[in-house]
Amino acid sequence: MTLRRAKTADEYVEWVRQALFEVGDLRDCLEFELEDLRRFPAFLDPLQEGIQGLYDRMRAGTYFFGREDLPFMELANRYADQIPFHPLLKQINETHRRGLDVETEDPDGR
Repeated sequence: MTLRRAKTADEYVEWVRQALFEVGDLRDCLEFELEDLRRFPAFLDPLQEGIQGLYDRMRAGTYFFGREDLPFMELANRYADQIPFHPLLKQINETHRRGLDVETEDPDGR
């Protein structure tokens, strides 16, 4: 199965914003469910920091596409069954590795 990649820079940034929202929402849900807040899953802080770092680099203009996986993807893949938004992270990573999905032809087929 081929993963969908962002078609524009704006769409790509929006996906990263959405991932930030989702990881924060996951944290909020866990805080509500857990009585002992020191029992967060080990992946949560590094995942949130990794997504935030990606977004911060985008905002600062220091982000570059690359051929390697984003640093947080090893962790995200290891705990995929506990991360409801894992497919979004895979799409972000695919766009990072392969670039934007821009069409080479114009809409009129020229």
